[in-house]
Amino acid sequence: MKLLARLTLCLFLFSTVAVQASVSPKATKAARLFVSHFENVLGTSLEIKIRSNSEKQAAVAEAAVMIEIARISKIISAYDANSEFSKWMKTSNEAKPVSPELFEVLNLFDLWRTRSNGALDASAQVVSKLWKDAAAKQIIPTQNELNAAIKEVQQVHWKLDAAAQTATHLSNAPLMLNSFAKSYIIKRAADAAMAVDNVNAVVVNIGGDIVVAGNLSEPVQVSDPKADAENDAPLDKLMISNKAVATSGNYRRGQLINGKWYSHIIDPRTGEPAGEVISATVVSPNATDAGALATAMNVLSPEESAKLAATVPGTEYMLITKEGKRIESNGWKTLEIPVAKKEKLVKTSITADQWNPDYELLINFEISQLEGFARRPYVAVWVVDNDKNPVRTVSLWFHKDRWLRDLRSWYISNSATFGGQPNNTNVSSISSATRSAGKYTVKWDGKDDKGNYVKPGKYTIHIEAAREHGTYQIISQEMNFTGTPKQITLTGNVEIASASLDYRKKN
Repeated sequence: MKLLARLTLCLFLFSTVAVQASVSPKATKAARLFVSHFENVLGTSLEIKIRSNSEKQAAVAEAAVMIEIARISKIISAYDANSEFSKWMKTSNEAKPVSPELFEVLNLFDLWRTRSNGALDASAQVVSKLWKDAAAKQIIPTQNELNAAIKEVQQVHWKLDAAAQTATHLSNAPLMLNSFAKSYIIKRAADAAMAVDNVNAVVVNIGGDIVVAGNLSEPVQVSDPKADAENDAPLDKLMISNKAVATSGNYRRGQLINGKWYSHIIDPRTGEPAGEVISATVVSPNATDAGALATAMNVLSPEESAKLAATVPGTEYMLITKEGKRIESNGWKTLEIPVAKKEKLVKTSITADQWNPDYELLINFEISQLEGFARRPYVAVWVVDNDKNPVRTVSLWFHKDRWLRDLRSWYISNSATFGGQPNNTNVSSISSATRSAGKYTVKWDGKDDKGNYVKPGKYTIHIEAAREHGTYQIISQEMNFTGTPKQITLTGNVEIASASLDYRKKN
């Protein structure tokens, strides 16, 4: 109840930005798109876009999204010891009445376990735990350990009675309602927003899984699994209307054992981490289908994935294999936004008074995590030269122009030349493998705001943060960019928990 009470404060703390959107001709001309960002939602980030001609109703819809996320999470979360699912897990061989939502999710897991030939299984947690323990010891699990885990997975874990709306817990295996539970929650949250008067479209994006609903066509960027920064070029860009997009891959979560990376996505049939496919993006009319397929396609072979996708009408997908091969469904191209052809780059020789284009700077920072759902602070990541002249705004998060003044240092140096739009705060939504809450990486390529390479030498990087109803903080670090790699760990503060700079040769 305390969490739900806190969430209703959204009605008073709503902060938004009206941005350009692609909408149908029948859309109300006065309607605007209101955008807000949160951290620490289901362990990741949340972006909400609400299209309405009323800021007040947009605030009501935002609150409805947050309340619904909290409500469903309280039912199906395995991370909350007091959730309905966790309490049901403590029962054994007893038919227990369960909520319609928990019954539906358990039934969906039964259906997808069958449809995927066992590639999706709520008891995959058995094998995941084995690999996490192995990573802690830096020892690969033995075949005997894997066989024992597989045997535990292959049990029947529950029995459902649709007439009585009961679920009987049958095994002692650890269970996690992951795979597509996030997509299920996103759909329910989007439905809650769409039920609000004067709301005609909504986009809900939790950690890279997206639902687009209503009178809106939303551009969606698909992250490149081999990219290492938020402002790297996307792998593809789609236009999505009244569908869900889900991406699953091994590039953000997993285990490092003896220098080798192992995916967090496990094949419960073999006990081995998935590895042949490193990213799967699925577009489907139903969010649960999209989430289930995206996860399953990391486990199945491309041929098996094609057959499975064919059983779900209206579904398109794109796979990236570990060798970098791109595999698309027949209708994938119909979703793509045409991209203008780039001019052929002519490589020029590097001069002594020019930034070495073979080098780049990674700027890593982590937003401090507050208890419960928290609005993302305003952040500016920017560079000044040795004379303190502004050189490049690498990243800028803000809501309305009038709040830019809260980013004091950035505003004093950059507001006179600022064009009025965030330079890389996306108008498009981004679909990617689930990110960790609050962790971001942006990249400076050595160019100024006009796109020209700067001279080598000393520059200062600022990471500035101001939180609504919070504090103002700034981290500043001078660094010499002369072609010699260097890493610096920065001291965190109240708003930016940690940060680091990595000047390196491009991969």
